[in-house]
Amino acid sequence: MTGMTDEGIDITVFKGSPSGKIVASTTHKDGLKPDEVLLKITHAGLCGTDLHYKTSDMVLSHEGVGIVQQVGPEVTNFKTGDRAGWGYLHNSCGHCDECLSGNEIFCSERAMYGFSDFDQGGFASHAIWKAGFLFHIPDEISSSEAAPLMCAGATVFNAMHLYGMIPTDRVGIIGVGGLGHLAIQFAAKMGCQVVVFSGTEGKEVEAKQLGASEFYYVTKNMQALEIGAPLKHLFVTTSQQPDWNCYLNTLAPHAKIYPLTVSADALTLPYMQLVVNGITLQGSICPSRGTHVKMLRFAALHHIKPIIEEFPLTEDGIKEAIHKLEIGEVRYRAVLVAENDIAGKSK
Repeated sequence: MTGMTDEGIDITVFKGSPSGKIVASTTHKDGLKPDEVLLKITHAGLCGTDLHYKTSDMVLSHEGVGIVQQVGPEVTNFKTGDRAGWGYLHNSCGHCDECLSGNEIFCSERAMYGFSDFDQGGFASHAIWKAGFLFHIPDEISSSEAAPLMCAGATVFNAMHLYGMIPTDRVGIIGVGGLGHLAIQFAAKMGCQVVVFSGTEGKEVEAKQLGASEFYYVTKNMQALEIGAPLKHLFVTTSQQPDWNCYLNTLAPHAKIYPLTVSADALTLPYMQLVVNGITLQGSICPSRGTHVKMLRFAALHHIKPIIEEFPLTEDGIKEAIHKLEIGEVRYRAVLVAENDIAGKSK
């Protein structure tokens, strides 16, 4: 298929289901609105968030990258043949205080993955999105590498960019995984001292190759961590909460903690250590568009690249990638690649 027909387009999609089984289905779109873009999806990232939605009747993946096939008459920022990607946010009202302040990710009418547009996602043959919520992929970044940046890279960069982290700060990162291995790279390239904590002793060499200046192996039930100078920022990238009693003693006064993974569990912290040291617990999500663009520019400039495993963008390929992610064997981001791009035809 090379473009929209008078009858619209039938898009092959892969959805979750109540049983958790991945189901192939079809989404029909009547046509492009004036401000929309039709993409042929070439690459799509698998995120831990997708596991939360695999039992929902919705198209999975919010880390999509593709080639522009057609644009609406009002679209001026994309043309046919451009590479484009999208992340968590699909739309916002454009006129509330948050939108007018460049914080549209917090718009009360925002359209986000898991809450709207259930008939579209990265695990599909095509997608139609508003041009204003798509991002150009820099030439320095391949489409496979770009897919995890749409969420994982954007999420860690957003917290680092918005909340006062500066060069020379000592920054702690808990976990060397899908988010953590990107957080190490971004923090190091921002000029910070990067202190990594991991429950896997064998990741020390890799963490330091990614930019860590210090590495600490953290065992279960460890009572205290001795790390020298305290940390100004602590990024939690593990799927489970850490032992806060162990980590709070590593923080400097006025330090900030950023829980970056998605969990339905209650977040419980020792009350007095938080209060007496003026610690900030900072919520953070994927970025608004301005920060997302800066993340892509920064990644391109500093050659920040996710470590990926590729799988075919097919029903079986998605099932295999999900299974490996569930048992913790993906290193470190799974990317689904459309069959005609597996040989590397896309940049």
